[in-house]
Amino acid sequence: MYKKNLSTQDELAIRSIVERQLQAFQANDATTAFSLACPELQRQLRQPRTFMEMIRTNYQPVYNPRAVIFEGIVHIQQRPTLQMMLMTQAGNLVRALYMMQQQADFSWRIAGCQLLPVSIEHRHRR
Repeated sequence: MYKKNLSTQDELAIRSIVERQLQAFQANDATTAFSLACPELQRQLRQPRTFMEMIRTNYQPVYNPRAVIFEGIVHIQQRPTLQMMLMTQAGNLVRALYMMQQQADFSWRIAGCQLLPVSIEHRHRR
């Protein structure tokens, strides 16, 4: 079902799904945030409340970012992955990789998120 060469429509749909989930987190709307996760995550976590608690506890930069920059879609392990840069409330940078899963109806759902710390080196030339 998944094609490595995504259409512009697929790329826009993927970004829209992630944006909707980020907005749901900010609004503390567990039902909407949970509905955007893939069926496997929904089965594993069972309830929107459980999902939201996991996000608040383990994914704070995603739950409450100060700023978000969408960097584009990369392909990791045969899965389209939306790459974003997040700024935490404390001003730290974190890269988020949102792994996506295409459904039988060709819609997209979020299959997982990985957070990677970003280190910035400031070098002064003399």
